[in-house]
Amino acid sequence: MDHMLYVGMTGARAMQLAQATNANNLANASTSGFRADFHQLMAEAVTGPGLATRVNAVAGERASQLQAGPIQQTGRELDVAITGEGWLAVQDGQGKEAYSRRGDLQVTVTGQLLNGAGQPVLGENGPVSIPPHSSLTIGRDGSVSVIPLGQGADTLAVVDRIKLVTLDQSQVIKGNDGLMRQQDDKPGEVSAAIGLQSGSLEGSNVNTVDAMVNMISLSRSYEMQVKMMQTAKDMADTGTRLMRLE
Repeated sequence: MDHMLYVGMTGARAMQLAQATNANNLANASTSGFRADFHQLMAEAVTGPGLATRVNAVAGERASQLQAGPIQQTGRELDVAITGEGWLAVQDGQGKEAYSRRGDLQVTVTGQLLNGAGQPVLGENGPVSIPPHSSLTIGRDGSVSVIPLGQGADTLAVVDRIKLVTLDQSQVIKGNDGLMRQQDDKPGEVSAAIGLQSGSLEGSNVNTVDAMVNMISLSRSYEMQVKMMQTAKDMADTGTRLMRLE
């Protein structure tokens, strides 16, 4: 009976964790450049002295699906979509370099270039800073060009180049802030082969239909684990009553 209770308990915990990840995917289905996450659920025997009579239901580390999302035309000059398997370099909350596919960029009143999550976009020498301008364009190679405020079109100048990198897909891991990094802590490799498509946005790669089906499946599995624990309790209570009759 305690075997049943243990299996049900660990199974319910794993299902709850997977459900939380699936719910986060659904919540970010409309977030630009978002990568869906998943947990691999496994049965793992509990090792130690005695007979191997206990199996633990465990959830593996969170992983992300790295395939590209659909690209939609927006016509907005600050929207960019990455073509290929590259990444935009951004600055995380600790001031370190991290990576994102989110291309809904914006310029603050102080001239700082941010993505839609408010993270500074990195250029060749740190965060990109935009001077006062009347026009701004982002080239395919990531170059940021402006026409200075009060100047004519013949004064178009490149102020910086957005840092575009490739990552080792076997090393890519997503942090709790939603940004990608490499597990070996090595920086991404700058690549001229990565391009930007201006006036477009890459959507999330979350398949909402699959996520909804997965939500129902996980919910039923969780209920089954809880029912197993209740059955174990009922059997224990019945055994206790039989012992009292003796």
